[in-house]
Amino acid sequence: MHKHLHLQQWILLLFLLSSTFSLSAQSPKDWPNLKRYQVENKLVMAMEKNEGRVVFMGNSITEGWKQARPAFFEENPYVNRGISGQTTPQMLVRFRADVIDLKPEAVVILAGTNDIAGNTGPSSLGMILDNLKGMAELAEKNGIKVILCSVMPVYDYPWSPGLSPNKKIPALNRMIELYAKENGYEYLDYFAEMEDGKAGMKEELTYDGVHLTEDGYAFIEPMVQRAIANVLEKK
Repeated sequence: MHKHLHLQQWILLLFLLSSTFSLSAQSPKDWPNLKRYQVENKLVMAMEKNEGRVVFMGNSITEGWKQARPAFFEENPYVNRGISGQTTPQMLVRFRADVIDLKPEAVVILAGTNDIAGNTGPSSLGMILDNLKGMAELAEKNGIKVILCSVMPVYDYPWSPGLSPNKKIPALNRMIELYAKENGYEYLDYFAEMEDGKAGMKEELTYDGVHLTEDGYAFIEPMVQRAIANVLEKK
């Protein structure tokens, strides 16, 4: 009897510990993680010159870009504001602090895959598009050129399998492309160039089917720079 109670207590303790870790990792008091770039943002805003400044808004794919290819951001007027694991509602909340207040000339928005993966709960494609619209419209209202990126191809998420991203991502991308064309925004179609023929990512570009290798980032850099040149020429 006592052994049985002791086991139950251990199970409860493990549950509480895992729950505490999960909550602390998600920072419930700062759900959009506004503190992540607070100091860096002040430094950027203090800079006198911002000619050609472009902010990259996104999740781990964007954040990992600076880690894998730091020169891309150091040698160009590019500001990386990616946060690993984030979904579009979190990005929408921090969009003013991490994009608008930095007064860039353009913003590159790459987001939506974590919504499909359910990182912050269930989300329909319409909900994802609405959040992307919110970011695009905020940017436009503040004189910032908009580049909306297609979600990159994923056949299945290693951490959340069985959600059919190979079907949902192409559908979402069609919605993003249509919205961009209807509103005069630049649409950057990563998917078309990175897809392996089965709605997954080409093996040579990724190490887990979702995130990019250094070669993967090198592959997309000319694409995004062409898109940036396109929007900045439209002044």
